[in-house]
Amino acid sequence: MGRGKTRAKFRLSNLYTFACIRKRNAELKEGQLGGPGYSRIIFCNEPRRHDKKPLKYCSNYITTTKYNILTFLPKAIFEQFRRVANLYFLLAAILSLTDVAPFSAVSMIAPLAFVVGLSMAKEALEDWNRFIQDMKVNMRKANVHKGNGIFGHRPWMKLRVGDVVKVEKDKFFPADLLLLSSSYEDGICYVETMNLDGETNLKVKRALEVTLPLDDDAAFKDFTGTIKCEDPNPSLYTFVGNLDYDRQVYPLDPSQVLLRDSKLRNTSYVYGVVIFSGHDSKVMQNSTKSPSKRSRIEKQMDKIIYILFSLLVLISLISSIGFAVKTESGARNWWYLQPYINSKLYDPNKPLLSGLFHLVTALILYGYLIPISLYVSIEVVKVLQAMFINQDIDMYDEESGTPAQARTSNLNEELGQVDTILSDKTGTLTCNQMDFLKCSIAGVAYGTRSSEVELAAARQMAIDLEEQGLDTIEEDVSEVSDLETVVTSKEKDQRPPIKGFSFEDSHLMRGNWLNEPNKDVILLFFRILAVCQTAVPEANEETGGFTYEAESPDEGAFLVAAREFGFEFCRRTQSSIFVRERYPSPEKPIEREYKILNLLDFTSKRKRMSVIVRDEDGQIFVFCKGADSIIFDRLSKNGRMFEEATTKHLHDYGDAGLRTLALAYKKLEEAEYSVWNNEYVKAKTSIGGDREAMLEKVADMMEKDFILVGATAVEDKLQKGVPECIDKLAQAGLKIWVLTGDKMETAINIGFACSLLRQGMKQICISTTNEDGIDSKEALKDNILNQITNAYQMIELDKDPHAAFALIIDGKTLTYALEEDVKHQFLNLAVNCASVICCRVSPKQKALVTKLVREGTGKTTLAIGDGANDVGMIQAADIGVGISGVEGMQAVMASDFSIAQFRFLERLLVVHGHWCYKRIAQMICYFFYKNIAFGLTLFYFEAFTGFSGQSVYDDWYMILFNVMLTSMPVISLGVFEQDVSSEICLQFPALYQQGPRNLFFDWYRIFGWLGNGVYSSLVTFFFTIIIFKAQAFQEEGQTPDMSVMGTTMFTCIIWAVNCQIALTMSHFTWIQHVLIWGSIISWYLFLFIYGMLSPAYSKNAFQILVEALAPAPVYWLTTLFVTSVSNLPYAVHLCYQRLLHPMDHHVIQEIKYKKKDVEDQLMWTRERSKARQSTKVGVTARVEFKIRQFKGKLTKKYTLGFPSMLSPSRRL
Repeated sequence: MGRGKTRAKFRLSNLYTFACIRKRNAELKEGQLGGPGYSRIIFCNEPRRHDKKPLKYCSNYITTTKYNILTFLPKAIFEQFRRVANLYFLLAAILSLTDVAPFSAVSMIAPLAFVVGLSMAKEALEDWNRFIQDMKVNMRKANVHKGNGIFGHRPWMKLRVGDVVKVEKDKFFPADLLLLSSSYEDGICYVETMNLDGETNLKVKRALEVTLPLDDDAAFKDFTGTIKCEDPNPSLYTFVGNLDYDRQVYPLDPSQVLLRDSKLRNTSYVYGVVIFSGHDSKVMQNSTKSPSKRSRIEKQMDKIIYILFSLLVLISLISSIGFAVKTESGARNWWYLQPYINSKLYDPNKPLLSGLFHLVTALILYGYLIPISLYVSIEVVKVLQAMFINQDIDMYDEESGTPAQARTSNLNEELGQVDTILSDKTGTLTCNQMDFLKCSIAGVAYGTRSSEVELAAARQMAIDLEEQGLDTIEEDVSEVSDLETVVTSKEKDQRPPIKGFSFEDSHLMRGNWLNEPNKDVILLFFRILAVCQTAVPEANEETGGFTYEAESPDEGAFLVAAREFGFEFCRRTQSSIFVRERYPSPEKPIEREYKILNLLDFTSKRKRMSVIVRDEDGQIFVFCKGADSIIFDRLSKNGRMFEEATTKHLHDYGDAGLRTLALAYKKLEEAEYSVWNNEYVKAKTSIGGDREAMLEKVADMMEKDFILVGATAVEDKLQKGVPECIDKLAQAGLKIWVLTGDKMETAINIGFACSLLRQGMKQICISTTNEDGIDSKEALKDNILNQITNAYQMIELDKDPHAAFALIIDGKTLTYALEEDVKHQFLNLAVNCASVICCRVSPKQKALVTKLVREGTGKTTLAIGDGANDVGMIQAADIGVGISGVEGMQAVMASDFSIAQFRFLERLLVVHGHWCYKRIAQMICYFFYKNIAFGLTLFYFEAFTGFSGQSVYDDWYMILFNVMLTSMPVISLGVFEQDVSSEICLQFPALYQQGPRNLFFDWYRIFGWLGNGVYSSLVTFFFTIIIFKAQAFQEEGQTPDMSVMGTTMFTCIIWAVNCQIALTMSHFTWIQHVLIWGSIISWYLFLFIYGMLSPAYSKNAFQILVEALAPAPVYWLTTLFVTSVSNLPYAVHLCYQRLLHPMDHHVIQEIKYKKKDVEDQLMWTRERSKARQSTKVGVTARVEFKIRQFKGKLTKKYTLGFPSMLSPSRRL
C-alpha cells in the first residue's frame, strides 16, 4: 500500500460538505428498473451466469479498425469500386474477354488488377496498424477474482460482466466498474477522468458503506450480489441503479461508478465489479465507427470523370453511327476487307447491329480518356508525401522522441483546404500544469515575471510598431518605449525551476515581505493559501520536502507558492491542518496548528471555497477564496479598502491570460459560530430532496461580510508555442473552436491565455444557469433560441469594423442548441463569431458539434485532441489529428494524422497542407490534360479511317504511355513541387487561403486544362497528318505508312506532355530533370530496342527508328514544331498572368528570384505585413487592439496638448 496507508488513516469524506454528501436516488421510482432502458441485471462475482441469453452481454474486446477478416474483401472492394473510373475499367475488362475488344484481355485486366490490388494492400496495411494498437489495449493485464478469494491476471479482453476486479494505483480501469471498497477505510478513492472529459482535477468516488468490509482478497470468497441498473448509454455523468446485497436494496448513483479509461490516483487499490464491458462501456458508447473518409478533391475528381465519361460515350456514339452508315453504304464495295464473311460484327445487311457492336468497341478503344493509372499514381504520390511528413525534422518532438505521423495518406490534400479547426483544451492546448505567477496583496501588485501571452504580445507589438512607422514619433513619448520593451526576466533568471511556482519579486521572497507596510495583510494572505484547501501532503524522501495531492492543479500551485513564501503545509489529521512557518525566524520554523471546524467546498455553482478554522490563540477565522465577482459581492463595507486597486490588477491579469481568484477572510466570535454551526448540522443531517438547498442557504449565511485580502494569478501553462501557432493559423484565415469538458471559467481563462479571447472582445454567453424558474423543456429551448436570435441580431447591427465577438456555451445548453429546429440558428451565430468556446461538453457532443460544422458550412473541418474523449470528434471531422501526449493513444489510434505537440499543427497545415493541395490539384489537372491529348487522337484517326475501330498506335505504345513514358514526371510533380519554400509559407501565411478558396482545382482551371488537352490533340494529329500526307517521307520517295505516322504522332505527344509538365513546375531539382527528360529518352530507347526485335514481336515497328524515322529530317522537324505549337498557349497564359494578374506566390517568386528580400528589407517587411489575413483572434489581433488604443491616446494627447506643433500629415 505504501503511501496509501498514510492517507487511509483518516476519513477524507469528513472534509467535504457538498461534493461528497449527495442525496441518493430517492426520486428513482421502483418501477423504472426493469422497464425500457433500465433492464440490465448483473450477478456480482458470478460471471458465468452471463454466458447465456438474455443475460449475455458483449465481451470486453474493443476495436477501432475499419475491417475484419470477414469484411475486408467485400468492404475494400466496395471502397475501390466506389471510384467511377475503376467501375468503368471493370466493365471494360469484362468486355475485353469478348470479340468486340480492340485489345487483348490481358492488356485491360492486368492494369486494373494492379491498381485495385495496390490500393487494397495499402488499406490493409493501415488497418493492420490500427489492429495492432487495439491489441495493445486489449492485452493489458487486469487483476481478476478467479474464485476462493484468489486473484490472478487476465487480459482486459477476457473480462466479463460480473467479474470482481482489483485495480491498483495509477492504473486504468479496464471496464466500467461499481466501486465496492478501497484502501481507505471509508471507501473513498481518487479518479482522474482526463481521458473522458479533459479535466485534470481529481474526482472523488465513494463506495457504499455496506460493501466497505470487502477490503481484501479473501473477503470475496463468498461474495454475491445483484445489480439492476440502466442499459448501456453514452451519458458520462449519470447512472441509475440499485444493489441487492445481504437481503437489502441500496440505491446507486454516479459517485459509485468508475469509468473505463479513467485512472486511479492517490489510492493504493480499489475493488470493483464489472457492470459495462467493451463497447457497452460509456467511453465506447461515446465513440463512433471509424469512417471511410474521402477528400474533396477526390470527390470532385469523380465529377470530372463523369464529364469525361460523357465525352467518351458521345464520341463512341458518333463513331458507332459513322460506322453503321459506312457499313450500310460502302462495305459491299470494300472487297479487300470483306468483313461480313467470317464475322457477325460487320454485317452490311444488319448495319444497326454492326453499329451497336462497334459502340462497345469504341467505348473500350477511347478508354484512354479515362486515366486508369491516375488512381495508382495518386496513391503512390500520397504515400511519398506521407513519408515526407513523417520525416519532417521540424515536426519532431525531441523531448518525447515522437515524430509526426501520417496514419492515412488519403487526406494529404485536405490539409491544405481546412476552414475550421475544432480543438480539445486539456493536453492539447495546455500541458496540465499551473504556475503561480503574480498576486495582488493589500492593493499592491507583486510579481515581475511576464506570462507567455504578455511576452508574445510584446514582441509582436514591437514588430508592428516598427512596421507602421510609429518609431518615428518623438523620443519623449514614453509609451512607445514601454510597448517596445519585452520583459526577459525568464531568460535572465538562473534559479532552478520549481514546478508550480514561477513567481519572482524580491519584495516578498526570502522574508522581505516583513519590510512591507501591510505585512499583517500579507501574513493573512500566505496563511489563506496554506490553510484554505483540501489537499493531502506526502513526504518526498528524495528532497526531504513535501508534495501535495490536490483535487485541482490550482490548489497544488497555491500550496507550492505558500511553501516558497515560507508557509509550508506539512501535515493533516482528521481535524487539523499543520503549517510550518519559517518567518520571522527562518532558522527555527514554527509549526502552527489550525483546527478545521467546517469546510464549505468548491463547486462550479458556488464558485468559491471556505474553511472555518480555529488558530492556536482560540480565534475563529473564515478563510475564503473564489471568483472575484462572487467574493466582491460578499465584502463588508469596511472590507473594501483594496477593492479598486485589486480590480485593476485582476483586469491586468486577465488581459495577460492568467487565471485569477480573490482571497478574503473574517473573524468570528464563539457565540456567532455556535449559532451558525447548529443550523449547519441540522441542514447536513436532514433527509430529503431539499438538503442541498438547505446547505447552500446556511453556507450563504456564513460567507458574507468578508474583508478583502488580495488576489492570485496563476498561469495555466500552455504547451510550447501554442499562442504563436494559433496566431499563425488565424493569419492563415482559419477559424478555431475550442471544445472542452472543463468548466466555463477554466475555458474562458484558457481562451485569454492563447489569445482566442482578449480585452475588447464582446463575449456572448448562451447558458441555462439563470433559468431556474423555467420548468418546461420547450420553454427552456425557446429561451435558448431567443438568446441565440438576440445575439445574432446584435452582431448584425454592430457597424464597428473592428468589433469582435466570442461565443461561449456550456454542454447543458448545447443539448438544446443541437436539436434539429435550433442547430442551424446556433451555427449561423457561431460562424459569425471570431471564436467559439464550448465547455462542459461530453464526447458525444464534441462529435455532434463537429458534424454540424462540417455539414452546415460545407467546408473542411479538422478536429484535434489527445484523449479518448476526443475520438468522436476526430472521427466526425474531415481530418482527425491526434496528439500523442500523456492521455494515452486512443486519439492517435482514431486519427488520420498524429503530432506530438499542438504547435506542429502550424507546419502540418501551412506548409505540408499547402504543398500537398497544390501538388495533387496540379497533378490531377495535368493527368486529365495528357490523357485527353492522347486519347482524342485515336478518335480523329478513326474518323479518318471510316470509323473502322483501327488504332493508329502500336499496342505497346498505348500500354507504356501511362505506365512508363509519362508516369514518372507526374509523380515528381506530386511529390517535389514547391511554389514557395517552407520558410516562405510560414512567413506569408495568407498563401494558405489558396487551398480553402480552391484556386487550383476550381472548374475554371479544370476546364482550362481540359481545353488545353483538346487543343494539343488537334495540333498533334492534324499538323502531323498535314505535314506527312502530301510529301515523300524518305529520299527514295516512299510515303509514310500507318506505323510511321502513328510513331511520329506518338513522339510528338510524348514531347508535348513532358514539356508541358516542365512549364507547370516552379521548383526543379535534379530528380525532376532526370525524370522528365529521362522519360523522353526512354521513349527513344524503347523504340530502338523494340525495333530490333524480330518482326514476329515488333510487327510494323521493325527497325522503325533506325531505318525509317531517324534518317528523316521531317520527323525531327515535325516533333519540334508540333511540341512548340502545342505548348504555346500555356506559355502565353503564364506570361500574361505573371505580368498583368499575378497571384500571391508569383509576386513572392519574383521577389526571391531578383533577391529583393535581401536588397530591400523594408519592402520585404511590408509585403509580409500584407500577407496576413484579417483576423480578430490571436496575438496579432491582441496587439492591433492595443495599438489602436495607443494611437487613440497619442492622437488625443497631441491634439489637445500640441495642436500647433503636430501637422496634419504627422497625426496618427
